[in-house]
Amino acid sequence: MTQKSVSGTDLTQVGVIGLGIMGAGIVEVFSAQGFQVVGIAESKLAVDQGKQNLTNSLTRALAKQKLTQLEVDQIQGRVTWSEDFSELADCDLIIEAAPESLALKQTIFKQIDEVAKPSAVLATNTSSLSVTEIASATNRPSQVLGFHFFNPAPIQKFVELVATPLTTPEVISDALNVGRKLNKYVAQVADQPGFIVNKLLLVYLNHAVQILDLKKATILDIDSAMRELAGYPMGPLELADLIGLDTCVEILKTIYSDSGNHLHKPAAGLTDLLAGGHKGRKTGSGFYNYSPKPEIPASPNTALKNEIYLELETAYLGNAIEMEASGYASKADIDNGMKLGCGLPAGPFERIEVIGINEVRDRQAKLAQTSGHSEYAPLPL
Repeated sequence: MTQKSVSGTDLTQVGVIGLGIMGAGIVEVFSAQGFQVVGIAESKLAVDQGKQNLTNSLTRALAKQKLTQLEVDQIQGRVTWSEDFSELADCDLIIEAAPESLALKQTIFKQIDEVAKPSAVLATNTSSLSVTEIASATNRPSQVLGFHFFNPAPIQKFVELVATPLTTPEVISDALNVGRKLNKYVAQVADQPGFIVNKLLLVYLNHAVQILDLKKATILDIDSAMRELAGYPMGPLELADLIGLDTCVEILKTIYSDSGNHLHKPAAGLTDLLAGGHKGRKTGSGFYNYSPKPEIPASPNTALKNEIYLELETAYLGNAIEMEASGYASKADIDNGMKLGCGLPAGPFERIEVIGINEVRDRQAKLAQTSGHSEYAPLPL
């Protein structure tokens, strides 16, 4: 019989496994809200790097006067660090923030399962992998869920709470309470590849690469279109480089495997760069060369930019409409995900309100006709 997990209102101790930028950010988020945190990594070197990641983040916040020195000291004082999983024994909530490898995460969850107390809630920060498959590595799948933060975790205000078919209502309720204590907007969703944000974002990025592959526009045309006309903070190809082309391809593979939609298959422009060892900023080159960091000029081709903008936005809005119509997520959760998780100036349904649903449907029908892809057509009324 599964023991009831602790109430989120009483939860006091959190474990975080994996202390890269994301993991250290999650440590900071919890400690800043008064939780006692145990940070775990696989080696002393990784633990030391995690400590440095936290120090660097707090130093930036102090310099920007977002934190006082007293607050910085208190945040650091609530964290203990270790290479030993047994230090997680008293934790009420344990969050895994390791790299996106199902085999690695399952191995970690087996280790957690051996040391965590019976009532502990186990969570993964995966951005796209099956939470259900990760949970299968434990003897307590009903106490496992996804707790997906966005990078940088201390700044981004959106969290996707991913429940599997086995996650109990009590565990979901506990996790929702915890998320709210972190001053985050928490969207509860089912276990589906990409969840809300990465499903919409990665399909949009892939579409941009498909346009490039068809030689309909240049990298500068595409990125300029979305920065200038959509008001996005980055162009899609620039953003793909930042995320990492390897990460983009892996997420798209999971989405494509689930949907079977050929438009979700990783575009050749992504896989070709990746095959050549170009992963984006992390390797110094992707769609752009980052040695030195490039100055990205605007494209002067106004008419083409408008065409690209309309195509990418129309398809993106259509995907958001389809997601909401399927019952997977609400309009509010989708809008907040894309604004708070991605930094977009407006959510897709806010854009639809501005444009008008009839105009959006007309654009979808035109895109389906001109592209030859019926998948872009509007949903039947």
